[in-house]
Formats: sequence, structure tokens, C-alpha cells
Amino acid sequence: MDQQHPAGSGEVRLELLPGAVAVIRLDRPPLNILDRDMQARLHRAADEAAERDDVRAVVVHGGLRAFSAGADIREMAGMSHLAMSRHAPLLQAAFNAVAAIPKPVIAAVNGPALGGGCELALTADHRICGRGARLGLPEVLLGVMPGAGGTQRLPRLVGPAHAKDLMMTGRVVSAAEARSIGLVDEVVADARVLERAVARATALAKGPAVALAAIKQAVDQGGTSELGTGLTLETRLFSALFATDDRTAGMRGFLENGPGRAEFTGR
Repeated sequence: MDQQHPAGSGEVRLELLPGAVAVIRLDRPPLNILDRDMQARLHRAADEAAERDDVRAVVVHGGLRAFSAGADIREMAGMSHLAMSRHAPLLQAAFNAVAAIPKPVIAAVNGPALGGGCELALTADHRICGRGARLGLPEVLLGVMPGAGGTQRLPRLVGPAHAKDLMMTGRVVSAAEARSIGLVDEVVADARVLERAVARATALAKGPAVALAAIKQAVDQGGTSELGTGLTLETRLFSALFATDDRTAGMRGFLENGPGRAEFTGR
């Protein structure tokens, strides 16, 4: 969490790469502080990534120095209860927009991912970080709590005990500890974080897009409901996939050439 740059001095860009991969790039050096302007830009970039047919997997990256050190504390310190009551839904909506992208999303984490930065990483389906990364939700040290999804997404990922420990103490963990508790999925050399994330995204982008979106929906929505509701959702999504071209191609490819050789169009 930091407060070094004035509002409006940063960018959030959607950068298209070969292989139907897009990078949502945070660019507000040096620490990619997420003020209100950056939050709005993040929301727009997520919406664009969700809507574009030429994007089939997404990487969220903040550069080699920092993923994001979180909110603009100077900006927040000047906000009244009424002002934050009005803004908090917009803050959460920006992060929810990333989580709702109906495509595989990978967070490529270098340096600090703190507060809102950590909450942004939590919106991804997969987290790859460098050995020098540091992650945490230190809002309690400011007398508040996470407000961009951290109290809900973190315990679902690492369990309530680990989540309460991190949020109640405000302590920051190393990449190694984050991997050991399930907060991140892979730890690689700092210089290879983006490369590894793009490689994984490129592989996923070759998959059946509608099936991948259905898997994401079944896990994300079904995991927050009781079992019967989740199973009903799974049945509906599973059956619907039999109307797709990719299902036809996948099963024909299996019968003719064996598993893993089908080419998918995303339809």
C-alpha cells in the first residue's frame, strides 16, 4: 500500500499477443498504486478482454518491479464514511470484472502484491510469481480490512485459518510461503514470470473456449452454493456443451486420432 503518485498518472492497457492471449498491463510506476482512476481503467480493460472474440486467455501483469502495492492511502485517508460507502461498490466491481472474465486468467506476479494488489491476484484462476515476490493483505495495520474481495476469495483459496492469520496480523509472506499455503500456484525465477504466464495462457487459449468458460463458471459459482445447486449447474453446463462445434471436433478427434489431438475453434 502506498500513496506516491497523483490520480490519473497511470494506465491500464490491454496488450494483444500472438496466440489469442491478452495482457492486462498495470502501468503506474513505480508500484502500480490502484487509485480510483486506476480502478476504473482496470474495470474497462477487464470488460474489453471479456468481450473480445480474438482474446481467449488473459494475463494480468504489473511489470518486473511490482505487481501492485495496493490502494492509494493518501486518497483513502481523505475519504469520509459516506464517500467510501459510495465508492466501495465501485472498487469491488472493478475486481469482480476481472474475476468474471469468462476465459482463463493468470496473474503474473513480480515484486509486491499487497492489499488491493494481492486482492487483484486473487481474482485470477492461476497465480505465477517470482521468487522475490511478496504477498499480503496488511489493511488491518491501517485500522481497516480488505474491501476488494480479499475476505471472501482468500479463505476459499487457502482455508479460513491461513486467511485469518494473514488478514488479522497484516503480515507479508514470501513467494515460498505463499506457495506452501496455496496462495500461489507456481514460483519461478523473477525474470521468467511473464514468460511462464504467457506460455500457460497460450496453451489454454488453444483449448475449447466454451468448455473452459463453463468449467470456470461451474467452479466459481458452484463452489459458493450448496452441493445440490452446484450439481444442477454442472448438469446444465455439461449438457449445453453438446451444442458446440468444439464438442463435435473433440470427440471426433479422439475417435479418429486419439486424445489430445483435436483442434478447437472456440465455437
